[in-house]
Amino acid sequence: MPAPATPALQVKDLGLTIGGATILEGVDLEVEKGSFVGVIGPNGAGKTTLFNIVSGITRPTSGTVLIDGRDVTDLSVHRRARAGLGRTFQTSSLFPQLTVRENVRMAAQVALGGSLSPWRFPRPDDAATRAAEEHLVEVGLADKMELPSGSLSHGDKRKLEIAVLRATDADVVLLDEPMAGVGSGDVGALSETIREMHRSQGSTLLMVEHHMEVLLGLVDRVAVMYFGTIIAFDTPEAVMNNPTVQSAYLGTGA
Repeated sequence: MPAPATPALQVKDLGLTIGGATILEGVDLEVEKGSFVGVIGPNGAGKTTLFNIVSGITRPTSGTVLIDGRDVTDLSVHRRARAGLGRTFQTSSLFPQLTVRENVRMAAQVALGGSLSPWRFPRPDDAATRAAEEHLVEVGLADKMELPSGSLSHGDKRKLEIAVLRATDADVVLLDEPMAGVGSGDVGALSETIREMHRSQGSTLLMVEHHMEVLLGLVDRVAVMYFGTIIAFDTPEAVMNNPTVQSAYLGTGA
């Protein structure tokens, strides 16, 4: 019998205590390579805190984080990115004065071994520029490459962030409320952009999202957080029919 594949992401017995208050406690999660996992829970359940710990912004009080079997618990944000982790945030993390193309080109040149500088490879035909343009076509921003990213609509900024993530070629991607602030007319296109990223690149995706109909239409499995721990991790259908989830999160059931 072949050995089981190494999970793309593992968190083991993760805990965080701040000023005597328990934020996370005993969080265990194992995400298979190539899967798409939704993370849900009421406000204050610990979803963004979990993402902050996985991405290296916050250090846990206890527990470990592993990417492809490698312990990254003590690594910096930058070194985790080098290890294959990418992330979007609830608020935009773009360079607003740089053009749409330049934002993606910087990510591409880092992935190709260059530095994070808009002037490192200024030629219009270099590999990073070509990659940036390809990714912008993929997310539907081909006609906005020369615009400053700060001038984009909120929905287009989210598409640009997806293009930046695609350019990094990250193995594990954390999407923190990608639909936050996006107008209803842009939700469908952005959902399809995320679906295509997962389908075409084969990355492992974890997404926090309050638009339940969007999340359930995209993910393979759902992790439910409640008061700093994970109370269920299963298929969308099984989670929605779970009495514990209905009682704790959805406010129904016994």
